Amino acid sequence: MKKILYSLSILLLLNFNVKADEGMWIPLLLKKYNYEQMKAKGLKLTAEQLYDVNNNSLKDAIVWFNGGCTGEIISSQGLVLTNHHCGYDAIASNSTPQDNLLDNGFWAKNHGEEKPIPGMWVSIVQRIEDMTDRVQTELKGVEEKNRPAKLTEIYKKITDEVKKGTTYDAQMREMFKGNAYYLFVFQKYTDIRLVGTPPQNVGKFGGDTDNWMWPRHTGDFSMFRIYVNKENNATNYAPDNVPYKPKHSLPVSIKGVKEGDFAMIYGFPGRTNRYEFSQGIDLAIEKINPTIVNIRNIRLKAWKEVMDKSEADRLKLSADYASIANYWKYFIGQTEQMKHLKVYDFKKGVEARFTKFAEGKPEYSNVLANVEKAYTDYRSIALQRIYLNEGILGISITSMANNFISYETNAQMVKDTTGGKKGKTMPKDSAAANKAVKAALSNSEDFYASFFPTADEKIMAQILEMYYNNIPANQHPAYMATILKSKGKSNTEKFQNYAKMVYANSLFANKEKFEAFARKPDHKKLMADPAFILVKSFYDNYVNNYKPKVDAFNAAMGPEARAYLRGMMAMNPEKNWYPDANSSIRLTYGNVQSYDPKDAVHYEYYTTLDGVMEKYNPKDFEFTLPPKLIDLYNNKDFGRYKMANGKLPVGFITNNDITGGNSGSPVIDGEGRLIGLAFDGNWEAMSGDIVFDEKYKRTINVDIRYVLFLIDKLGQAPHIVGEMSVVE
Repeated sequence: MKKILYSLSILLLLNFNVKADEGMWIPLLLKKYNYEQMKAKGLKLTAEQLYDVNNNSLKDAIVWFNGGCTGEIISSQGLVLTNHHCGYDAIASNSTPQDNLLDNGFWAKNHGEEKPIPGMWVSIVQRIEDMTDRVQTELKGVEEKNRPAKLTEIYKKITDEVKKGTTYDAQMREMFKGNAYYLFVFQKYTDIRLVGTPPQNVGKFGGDTDNWMWPRHTGDFSMFRIYVNKENNATNYAPDNVPYKPKHSLPVSIKGVKEGDFAMIYGFPGRTNRYEFSQGIDLAIEKINPTIVNIRNIRLKAWKEVMDKSEADRLKLSADYASIANYWKYFIGQTEQMKHLKVYDFKKGVEARFTKFAEGKPEYSNVLANVEKAYTDYRSIALQRIYLNEGILGISITSMANNFISYETNAQMVKDTTGGKKGKTMPKDSAAANKAVKAALSNSEDFYASFFPTADEKIMAQILEMYYNNIPANQHPAYMATILKSKGKSNTEKFQNYAKMVYANSLFANKEKFEAFARKPDHKKLMADPAFILVKSFYDNYVNNYKPKVDAFNAAMGPEARAYLRGMMAMNPEKNWYPDANSSIRLTYGNVQSYDPKDAVHYEYYTTLDGVMEKYNPKDFEFTLPPKLIDLYNNKDFGRYKMANGKLPVGFITNNDITGGNSGSPVIDGEGRLIGLAFDGNWEAMSGDIVFDEKYKRTINVDIRYVLFLIDKLGQAPHIVGEMSVVE
């Protein structure tokens, strides 16, 4: 067994011929497998300065920011820099029409003005361990259908061992489709405070129009601080907590970048699926992605109508709108580029080569035939999960009602077969039922603050009609027949009238009614509520009729995906393989690099404030600017942050390999100094989560000089810049 695993590790990692700009690499393995390539690209640091358990290293300045982004520590006082869109919810939730941080910006003049953000956290990796041998040994002989449960058991055993007697968190991560397993140990910090943000017409300049596009002119950053107790240990919020003293903070370089400069990005990329089968590509292009786009489009249009009518309502909905819009456009772009770059054909070509390689090899010979069969069975039901999660649970009122599924299940009266109450009826699990109610009640304040029944009613009617039209009738929940009995000459009218009835009668449509119910739950009243009836009918339809088929598909695909990847490695032993992104810490390296997106078009590697002014349009909300920024531009008051040609840099691009989750990641030069923040990918390579394209793939970064200029000159907060170690 050990010999097999050793051979696999060689196949996974041993090769120096692949372009270094492709790959999201595990820091633990950099010294052995990537370091020489990185030096050839321009790295000046030692391998230990990148990742070291026993001594301070770059990893100690990288934070997992609230579970969805990355940040970096840039001062000895725990100052954290991340993207504006990563801090957007915190900024918006602290904004009111009277104190509008989102639109006006905010810069704390001292520690006392920094704003605590309840619920926000950051985590710093302490160490990484390869647990493949142990996990594989404990999985030996386990049937595929029992594998997920066994993995959960193994993960818990390992993480419990690691956390015992410490303040650490720990997570296990599956790599290479289940061919390897790694442990990540963290220290989590929960007292996080907002330090500063530019106004959103700088931090979100270009809005949805420029999203995923280059050239880009967005000052996408915000700043927070980690607070700890007086012993420098993580603790919950307390007024007398003090700024965190980090093991390492990144020095900041304002030297600037030029074409070909070395650049590495350290962060927590979310999800890629580089080893997907051709059938998965086809399903995404033809069904999954268009459905997600169309459902989200319904929500965005309804919310936009609300936001355009009231500044207060715009602030309430801004964070949710931005979150939904971001990946709404992503799925549009991904579909377009998968078609343009012929990703399906590429995958078919790879699979054809694999088929030839697999001839006469029993371990691999049936893999692709089994995959084809699994997808044939799955394709007809693939949209059920999308419509439940994106559609039914994307409706605000049903998402709240869904919280009571667990209550309803566990509050059902059943006969007691034990103790002195034998023969009497009692709740199935009163503790679980009460826990569900308590959780829903604790979230009600935030929920109803951004709940707009009129918009939600429109969303419900349109999503139900979309489901009715696009899902085969034999897959509909039985309750659909009841919905269609609503008044109306057309189905559209019937769905509209049904939605109107729900909002007129559901306790979930009214904050006071909901909270009164939640404080004294009534099972019968819940079962009669129209919003709950609706969500439960779709939930039950999925869980009873389609989840078993989805689970069967996943169970069938698991061993085939593992075997396919092992076979691909055996077929290409000269290739250096890296695992898909899975929200674990990774490092990617490459260079500053321009590109030619199409015939006769060249994109330079940097943008300047000149481009911001060219896009400026006071009549377009996405392209407005603060008057003071315009004055600074007209006066050419750029301070020490300007380039040699006198212009002020705004953004630059590199050929680093990133994805969602890398937002806010530091872009670091060869000497370990911060030169920018990653915040986006480019439109021409939106299929990058599936296939890396070295010709088009670029990372869009905000130049650190623009960040410092905005803090210093626009925000008039030079004291914040003064905390940093700035290298000229």
